[in-house]
Amino acid sequence: MKYNFDEVIDRRGTHSVKWEAGELLKDFGLTDRFDEDTISLFVADMDFPVPEPVLAALHARVDRKMFGYSTYDTSPDYIQAIQGWFRRRHDWNINAEAIVYSPGTVEAINVLIRTFSQPGDGIIIQRPVYAPFTSAIEGNNRRVVNNALINNDGYYTIDFADLEAKAQDPNTTMFILCSPHNPVGRVWTPEELIKMAEICLANDVVLVADEIHGDLIRRGQTHYPLCTLVDDDRLIACTAINKTFNMAGLHCSNIVVNNKEMREAFKKELGWKTPTPFAITALIAAYNEGEEWLEQVNDYIDGNIAFLEQFLKERMPQVKFRIPEGTYIGWLDFSGYGLTDVEIHDRIYNKGNVVLEDGTMFGPEGAGYQRICLPSPRSLIAAAMERIAAQFP
Repeated sequence: MKYNFDEVIDRRGTHSVKWEAGELLKDFGLTDRFDEDTISLFVADMDFPVPEPVLAALHARVDRKMFGYSTYDTSPDYIQAIQGWFRRRHDWNINAEAIVYSPGTVEAINVLIRTFSQPGDGIIIQRPVYAPFTSAIEGNNRRVVNNALINNDGYYTIDFADLEAKAQDPNTTMFILCSPHNPVGRVWTPEELIKMAEICLANDVVLVADEIHGDLIRRGQTHYPLCTLVDDDRLIACTAINKTFNMAGLHCSNIVVNNKEMREAFKKELGWKTPTPFAITALIAAYNEGEEWLEQVNDYIDGNIAFLEQFLKERMPQVKFRIPEGTYIGWLDFSGYGLTDVEIHDRIYNKGNVVLEDGTMFGPEGAGYQRICLPSPRSLIAAAMERIAAQFP
C-alpha cells in the first residue's frame, strides 16, 4: 500500500515525550520554553504511524482480551522474525540462541558495562556521540575514554592511531561503537569496521556495536552489521525495532551475544526480562511484513533531507550541513554565525520556539552544532526551519 507521510497527526494527548513533556524537558535543560505552539524535533522518534500490518496485528492481539505475562520462548515465531529480517536485509545469519531480549538498548548497554568491565575501567566512545553512552559509563563508575572523531569539514573519520593507543591501555576494557553514527550520520565502511574490530580483539577490549539505526540508510549507502564482517564470537551487537519502525514506546531491543559464556554472564546481570505481548506481536508483524513501509519511509526521509539541504543553501548559507549517510538526523553547524552556544540556543529554542538538541550534549566536539531529527511530515520541518531562519537574518 501507499503510505501518506505528509499527514500531520496530533500526538498531544498520547503521553508523548516529544510533544507533551515540556516540564521534563525543562528539568533536563533541553529547553527553557515549551508550550502548545512549540515545534519539537529533538527526540529520535518518528511522527509517522507504524506499518498497517503492525496495527492490524496489535488490534487482533487486543481482541484476545488478555495481557498477562508473556514470553517469546514458547514459540519460534519471534526469533524467526528477527532472523528473517536480518538475513534478507543485511545478509546476516544470526544464531537463534545468540539473541537476548532487553527492554531497551540503553538499558542493555548499562548491563553490558557492568558485566564486562569493573569500576574505574576505561570505556572508549567516539565523540560527538549519543549522550546516553556517556551517562551509562559515568553512571556505572567507569571512565570515558574519548577517541574523538576527526571532523573533515562535516565528514567524520576515525583516528585509528589514537584508538589503538587507548585500546592498548590494560585499564581500558570496552568500546561502545555507534554504527551508523548518531549524530554525525556516518555509515562506516567495511574497512573501517574491520580495523576497529581488529584493534579491540587484539587488545581484549569488548566491542559493543549499537546498530539500531542500521535500517535507516540513504539510497546508495550500505550498512554492514559488524558480525557479518568479522568472524569472532566475542563481538556484541545491539538491534531494535524502535528506530526502524517507530516503536520505542514498546521497549523491545534484541542483543546478539554469540559467545555462550559471555551471553550467560550478560543474562545473569540483566536478570529475567520478557517483552510485553504487544512488543512480541509488533516485532513479528514488523519484521515479517514491514519492508514496504520501510522503503517508503526511507524515500520520504531522503526527501526531507533534500528539502533541508536546499533550504539552508537558499536561506541560511552560513549553516554547514552534510547529507548523512545513515540515520534520520541532521547535524547542523551554526559556527559560521560567530555566536556562542548559549546565543544559538536562545535564538532557536526561546525566540523561535523550536526544540532541537544542542550539539554540546554529544560532547565538547559538538560546540556550535545543533541536532535536528527529520522523520516528520515535511510541513513540520518547513515550519520549524522558517522559525529558525527568522532568528538568523
